[in-house]
Amino acid sequence: MRDSQNHFRGPPKRHQPRGLTILYEDRDILVVDKASGLLTVSTDKVKENTAYYLLTKYVRKGNQKSRHRVFIVHRLDRDTSGTTVFAKTLDAKRYLQEEWQQFQKTYYAVVHGKLPETQGIIASYLAENRAHKMYSVDDPARGKLARTGYRVLREARTYSLLEIDLLTGRKNQIRVHLADQGCPVVGDRKYGGKGKGKGIKRLALHAASITIVHPYSREEMTFTARIPAYFQVLMNT
Repeated sequence: MRDSQNHFRGPPKRHQPRGLTILYEDRDILVVDKASGLLTVSTDKVKENTAYYLLTKYVRKGNQKSRHRVFIVHRLDRDTSGTTVFAKTLDAKRYLQEEWQQFQKTYYAVVHGKLPETQGIIASYLAENRAHKMYSVDDPARGKLARTGYRVLREARTYSLLEIDLLTGRKNQIRVHLADQGCPVVGDRKYGGKGKGKGIKRLALHAASITIVHPYSREEMTFTARIPAYFQVLMNT
């Protein structure tokens, strides 16, 4: 195993796409630390301020006729920060998506309150309503199995800091599961309930690291995005 940050030096800051820090790049993959608030892909309302658009522009290096592009492998929620993997070839994209569920993904979250157990696995079937909001159900015929492993790293007066293993990759899975436990992610306006987001600057959920098998070399590689300083600020309040 090798750590991306130990052997790769990204481009100078002036060439970094805004809202993104490049952690690793080669001919097959591009791995970035995405800022909270930046979309991974476009929506009906936002076309250009996305990681996909900015990285496509980056790999083309100002040449609009360039055939270079990036391919979406997975998505992080707009307000979640951290490690995001893009492919630079169609073959790499296909391989990474086929193997995605096998890769190890670690998140950090600051949540309201304290969980009843210091570690465990939360499991449910997740379904989506007409408002595109996810929710847990008991019936496997109505939803897709979601499993979230967690470990409490620190407890403070108001909040808890968790390390999370994403054992499956369902939409909004971590946010739903922690809200189900009565400990929603700090800053989660969608699943946190009323009065849970006052005075909070951002969603306190961060994709800290991911271990993949490289699509060409088949080498196991780990990429790490440093935990935001804001998480420590929250834990000290």
